[in-house]
Amino acid sequence: MKRLSPLLILLLGICFFTDLNSQVYVAVNGNDLDPGTEQLPKSTLNAAIRQVREMRRLHDKATARPIHIIIKKGFYNLSEPVRIKPEDAGTLESPTIIEANDGDKVILSGGVKITGWKKFDANDDRFPAGTRENLWVADIPSDFKGLPLFRQLWINDAKAVRARWPNEDRMERILSWNKKEETTQIPAPPFAIKNVRGMEMLIHQWWEIAMLRISRMDINGDSARLFFRQPESRIQSEHPWPAPWISKEAGNSAFFLSNAPEFLDEPGEWYADPAHGKIYYWPRKNEDLHKASAIAPLLENLVTIEGSIDHPVQQIHFRKINFQHTGWCRPSLQGHVPHQAGMPMTDAYKLRPAGTKEKAGLENQAWITRPEAAVKVAFAKNIAFEGCHFQHLASTGLDYNEGVKSSEVIGNLFKDIGGTAILAGVFADAATEIHLPYNPSDERVVVDSVTISNNFITDATNEDWGSVGVGLGYVRNTTARHNEIENVNYSGISMGWGWSPHPNVMRNNKIIANKIHHFGKQNYDCAGVYTLSAQPGSVISNNYIDSIYRAPYAHLPSHWFYLYTDEGSSYITIKDNWTASQKYLQNNNGLGNLWENNGPQVSEEIKRNAGLEAPYRGLLKEATYKMVDLPINAEREELVEIVTGKRGLDLAALQVFLKKNAVNPNSIYRWKNHYVIFEKIQDLSVFQGKLKKEFPDVEVRPYYDLFYQFDRSRCNPATASKEQDHIVLTANLVDDPKKQKEYFDYHATQFEKWPELSKGFCKADFQRLIMFRNGRQLMLVISIPKGKTLAELDPKTTEGNPRVVEWNKIMAQYQEGIKGTKPGEVWVFLEKVGK
Repeated sequence: MKRLSPLLILLLGICFFTDLNSQVYVAVNGNDLDPGTEQLPKSTLNAAIRQVREMRRLHDKATARPIHIIIKKGFYNLSEPVRIKPEDAGTLESPTIIEANDGDKVILSGGVKITGWKKFDANDDRFPAGTRENLWVADIPSDFKGLPLFRQLWINDAKAVRARWPNEDRMERILSWNKKEETTQIPAPPFAIKNVRGMEMLIHQWWEIAMLRISRMDINGDSARLFFRQPESRIQSEHPWPAPWISKEAGNSAFFLSNAPEFLDEPGEWYADPAHGKIYYWPRKNEDLHKASAIAPLLENLVTIEGSIDHPVQQIHFRKINFQHTGWCRPSLQGHVPHQAGMPMTDAYKLRPAGTKEKAGLENQAWITRPEAAVKVAFAKNIAFEGCHFQHLASTGLDYNEGVKSSEVIGNLFKDIGGTAILAGVFADAATEIHLPYNPSDERVVVDSVTISNNFITDATNEDWGSVGVGLGYVRNTTARHNEIENVNYSGISMGWGWSPHPNVMRNNKIIANKIHHFGKQNYDCAGVYTLSAQPGSVISNNYIDSIYRAPYAHLPSHWFYLYTDEGSSYITIKDNWTASQKYLQNNNGLGNLWENNGPQVSEEIKRNAGLEAPYRGLLKEATYKMVDLPINAEREELVEIVTGKRGLDLAALQVFLKKNAVNPNSIYRWKNHYVIFEKIQDLSVFQGKLKKEFPDVEVRPYYDLFYQFDRSRCNPATASKEQDHIVLTANLVDDPKKQKEYFDYHATQFEKWPELSKGFCKADFQRLIMFRNGRQLMLVISIPKGKTLAELDPKTTEGNPRVVEWNKIMAQYQEGIKGTKPGEVWVFLEKVGK
């Protein structure tokens, strides 16, 4: 065998030594006192970072090249966050790259494993009868002693449910809200609660939620009165927007209660008792707690990269690291009353009288703080996260807060995120009221030139429903491109803050070629892309936005949009976006917005090219939207009724009003002093307000509750007529709540239990049959082929079909005529005006 020369051996040895010097290894079985070689690795990332810091301080020759901190596979329990300081900064030639060893799965976890589970055998009557034999119990780990108790629990990577009432996704509705006394009246829980200590209420209010700690519950018959702890009690009752919703038309705000032992009554729920140091859990099917991984979060932050305005951190890159198991303690300490996009209010109240120097009609004053994040970055430059996984996180995933420049977020997975997946930019500093334009004297604090690209966001906002997929505050030259966002509770991408057309630091931002679908799962006033305030040179283009969930407890069921430029939005170009329809909202916009070629007519190529680019599509295997059992919204006709008094209604003026508001003026139906508009309306709540303002002497009644719908998809063949006429009828339900419930139960199960009705409708060539409700009043719309009459088609529903006759007899006991009908008259027809 040919031998190597001594000189070549020496040269190879130098190269090998040099390569070793530029790499620091970390392993779960390492030792922080070791040198960090592959054979003798460190045990913690903090120790590896310190070693690199010392190499840079001492000008080690290895710092002329990139420095790699290589983490070998394993689960790394962090007892404190990884902190990266200005002294850790790399350079363009020598960045610090923190990465997983090739092919290894590396998890940085802020959680604590809960072990020692045993079957619960105590005679503890706090838990519901029938539950105790199913419970398991373990000790709360000593790590939490003296700390706020955890609010999350993951069993085998699936988030368990903090014991709640009602169960699953069901909610009850409040009965009233007393702002002066800071209390609410709710239906009483169907069981006694011995102690409300630790119990919370989550209330759904418009585009946000609030989490309120309960201090007292007074039971009075079938209702209960709740009192709350401070400071959230005051903020919740004093701030005007968003607020508890009281509405006969759409239903009051929905809520659920959580964190009481009496609520632990089904598999997948847990309850922690800090007084006795125990945690209780009812395992789901196929969960063996002797073998299961049970993790509760200890830390709120896993990594902080924080420089100063004069000394930013630079050139830190994370690659292929898993960030998991962070907590979110604020709701347990101060409650959580956010204003928008998950930003908690520290103070808020209603101005009386309304108006500020900057905004004459403003009635809402608020100051906010920022939710915690698993990874926090501030005053830093050239920071990158690439190919990482952010999972099982209670609040924000990744936050580029302030002073972040020229940084990237590329090809990452964000899944099971309690709040917003990715935040960037200041929203408002703690001392600045949120409606004031942000114009700091030192613009080094502005987030500038951030690229957010090819990230997959799914199952985000699952604790704070008003958070978003990507939240961009006061940013400039920032681009969100080729991301895919699905299964979020509110909007996909939110860009801007301030509600003002006045100049601020924002400009030249781009939202390009993103795919946003299956969103708005809980909260409305939402959009695929939502904007606020002036943003000169900004562009929203080539995005694909589709499939907004039909949220079950939305306050205004038609208040959802594909694109939404909200207050103060100015100088933004919105063009070439594919959306399922042109359901957009431009609310109180400023000057200079350009809308061009948006809607379903946009090129299929734009639709195909949006979302993750080819190298990143492997992330799509993590999709969760198919697990959500909710229908998808489609733009449809809305129904609004006008009831006139003695002064009547100027029909010509109404038609002019409809035309001005892009509603077909020939969509009016009339019976006596009742006028009905049945047509596509962009936003029924906005339309209602305009209608009332234009005709102040009439009663305007919107019909938000579409509770029944038949269409031709239930027929064979499922053909539909291109042109249709609509027959509009109205009647009342009887004034008996029990019978009303029976009526709605019949309609909810009609297709399964009374299939003969669909057969009758199909035979009669009914194209569609829908029913709306406002209070007791019903509106029925029957769509038939144009040129046909109901008189000739309706008898076909009962031909050879006695079940339809039986149905009609049953329904007769639940219905009566509206005011003004003759004795015995029930359903009355509204005639089309001007047909």
